[in-house]
Amino acid sequence: MQCDAKFDFLTRKHHCRRCGKCFCDKCCGQKVALRRMCFVDPVRQCAECALVSHKEAEFYDKQLKVLLSGATFLVTFGNSEKPETMVCRLSNNQRYLILDGDSRHEIEIARISTVQILTEGFPPGEKDPPTYTSLLGSQPASEGGNARATGMSLQYAAPGAESVTQLKLRAAEDANASRRQATAWLAAMHKATKLLYESRDQ
Repeated sequence: MQCDAKFDFLTRKHHCRRCGKCFCDKCCGQKVALRRMCFVDPVRQCAECALVSHKEAEFYDKQLKVLLSGATFLVTFGNSEKPETMVCRLSNNQRYLILDGDSRHEIEIARISTVQILTEGFPPGEKDPPTYTSLLGSQPASEGGNARATGMSLQYAAPGAESVTQLKLRAAEDANASRRQATAWLAAMHKATKLLYESRDQ
């Protein structure tokens, strides 16, 4: 039991459809759609889970479309000095980052250990950009207020590799639609990463 209510014929137990814990009606009275578990119609959830589900619903409605459509970046793998122009997008099943250019790469989301959003807009050393080191573990760094995302650095374990591979995505410097699309994609990816971190125990 997760609340202090005494359950009887009048005070029934209700379980949260997200975490599965038991609550009274007052503690588990919110009804929210839970798309990641295939509940399209609103279902009963506790207050804590309902908050995360609301954020997820907003993500599904807005940012997911941006991630699926992709954007063009200058991509650098490991210690390579020459970036390659590639389109980066989320796969339709939402399990892979797909990078298409002269070559094609698929990075499994579950193998990504660190994501750092690269920003501009702060004097050097004033604030660190948001960093999610191991989405299953440590706390993210504090987020910047007026910073604009210019790129992303991530580390992942490639299948069969013993060491971690680093990848950097940078938006092109031109001020055209592709730059705006890349910035929107980075903002959506930041939101997705933060959401994954916050809901890792849910």
